[in-house]
Amino acid sequence: MSLGEHHYSLTVRWTGNLGDGTSSYRGYSRDHDVQIPGLPVLKGSADPTFHGDRSRYNPEQLLLAALAQCHMLSFLHVAVRHGVVVTDYQDDATGMMRLNRDGSGQFESVTLHPQVTLADPAHVALAEELHREANQVCFIARSVNFPVHHEPVTLTA
Repeated sequence: MSLGEHHYSLTVRWTGNLGDGTSSYRGYSRDHDVQIPGLPVLKGSADPTFHGDRSRYNPEQLLLAALAQCHMLSFLHVAVRHGVVVTDYQDDATGMMRLNRDGSGQFESVTLHPQVTLADPAHVALAEELHREANQVCFIARSVNFPVHHEPVTLTA
C-alpha cells in the first residue's frame, strides 16, 4: 500500500562544449550543472578516470552520498521511534564499481561505516540492531540492485 507518490525533478545542463561539441572523445569536457530550483547549483563532471574534473562532483560519488545520507536519515528516524538518543553521527562510506570489457560498469557493493554516538550506554545493542531496520526503510537502499553493507561503530557520550 502506497502512502502517496512523491515526485522529484531537476535539470542537468551540459556545460562542456569546448567549441566542437563531441567531435572527438577528448575534445569535450564532461562538466555539467545540476540545477534544482531554490538550491545552489551542483557542479558535476565525470570521474577523473573518465576525463572528468576532480574539483567537481561525479555521479558515482553522488550515488554513494545518496546511500549514506538516506541511511543516516533513516537511522535517526528509527532511533527516535525506539527512544534511542543519538548525539553524533558520521559515516565514512565506501563503494566498489566494476568496469566491464565492453565499457559498461556497475556498482557491485557499498559499505557504510556509520559511527554513532548515543546519550545512553544502555542502548548500544539496540542501536546496532536499528541499522538493519534503517536499511529496510531507506528509500535509496531499497532502490539499488547491489548490496549495501553496514559496519557500524557505536559510542557513548
